[in-house]
Amino acid sequence: MPNQRKEATDDSPSDLPRLEKLESPTGSPLTASLSSLTELENCISNLSLAHEIVVNRDFCFKPRSPPTDSLEGRVKEILHWAFWDSLQEQLSSDPPNYSHAVVLLQEVKTMLQSLLMPGHVRLRSQLDEVLDMELIQQEVHHGALDLHRLAEFVINTMAALCAPVRDPEIRALRNLKEPVGLLREIFRVLGLMKTDMVNFTLQSLRPHLLQQAVQYERAKFQQILDKQPASLDNTTLWLQAATSAEASMFRAQSDSPSPDSQHPLSATAILNRAYMHLLHWDPQDQKYPETMLMDRARLDALGQQLQMLVLEASVLLVTNAQCGGAVFSLQGFVGKLRQSVTALLEGSHTREADLKEAPLGLGEMVLQQVNEALSGQGGSALPRESQDLLKGQISELWKPGNPIRKLIGERVQGYLQAMLQGDSAKRSPELPAPLRLLSAGLVELGMAFGRIVHFNRTVFGPFYAPILRKLLFQPGGAEAGDDLR
Repeated sequence: MPNQRKEATDDSPSDLPRLEKLESPTGSPLTASLSSLTELENCISNLSLAHEIVVNRDFCFKPRSPPTDSLEGRVKEILHWAFWDSLQEQLSSDPPNYSHAVVLLQEVKTMLQSLLMPGHVRLRSQLDEVLDMELIQQEVHHGALDLHRLAEFVINTMAALCAPVRDPEIRALRNLKEPVGLLREIFRVLGLMKTDMVNFTLQSLRPHLLQQAVQYERAKFQQILDKQPASLDNTTLWLQAATSAEASMFRAQSDSPSPDSQHPLSATAILNRAYMHLLHWDPQDQKYPETMLMDRARLDALGQQLQMLVLEASVLLVTNAQCGGAVFSLQGFVGKLRQSVTALLEGSHTREADLKEAPLGLGEMVLQQVNEALSGQGGSALPRESQDLLKGQISELWKPGNPIRKLIGERVQGYLQAMLQGDSAKRSPELPAPLRLLSAGLVELGMAFGRIVHFNRTVFGPFYAPILRKLLFQPGGAEAGDDLR
């Protein structure tokens, strides 16, 4: 199985992420063993690949094809054209030269054999009989090689082995008569079939991988930690910040705060706060916790969805406040307004810098729909003062300190925290009416976030426990008793 080592980016969350970018170990570079660095990188790559297979249900391998306008793409295209042109010259010579064609037939046979299952006994026997390389060499020597007959057998074998999704490609192969173009397309389709087989194998093994995933990832990360002891430095800083935030909140809520008083902080509450912070992580902050790097692309995407939901709910709340329940009660008005708001906001990437421009056009669009709804009911348009106020409030929603957006954000945060706590009595906190209109999207986001958190806590709980124990332990006090595994 090939190792994929692409870095995860925000606009391509489905790419296989790297656990971390390797750098030379602390100390003199001369002391760093190349073999140890290679071993460490392989360990990280295997851990990232295993994690992606387990947590990403849509994960699959795709044929690698460099961009045509890249240097790699141009070099690859030139080399391929040169090879196939050479084959064309050989087959067009008199008498034909089949030296390259025989090599290609051997590769085709090898690729077909790699697609056979243990039960394909008869097919394997036919493959060995028809693509008998010694016999083919003899036919070449006597000028009796029939490429079209062999190609027809290869295509029929491919048709018996391919997935239904490849049927159109197989039909296209049957229509090709020119030998060079036919061989080229056979290799292309065989490459697709090999990828299909790998993905089918992954899906078949996934239930078994799930049973071993926690132990495997935990053991692999321990290997990384043994080779690179600083692999938990950013994780420690991440938990320290969450501990400080949780302690500050507790002191603010306490009736008698005292520096010497015992603060019964919960390790689980601290860890939940730390997880919540990842949804609002500053992209400029490079100290991302090492234990969360494999899920960073997914968490960034969820953070963007969260900002989108908060802004949508804020727009609905402002519109409801200015227009009254009469407009909101009109059949189909809320659904149409939501669709328009979502469509307009989807053009932005929902990061704070991108959101500055998005609300500018929202006010005009919302006001137009409100006036259309009022006129449809025989009413008059909103007063000029209300129109200006509505547009002004919507245009201010991008600001982080906006009270409306802050209120909605706090309610959403409380909802997600309640889901992480797993308390059924707190799983559905009271939400403003506009947020209840988006409850389906919020529930979906919460479930996706909860799956990431649950798996991460299960795998890395034993690594978090000693860190939190040091942060929570006070001389003469009790240690945190929460089970983080």
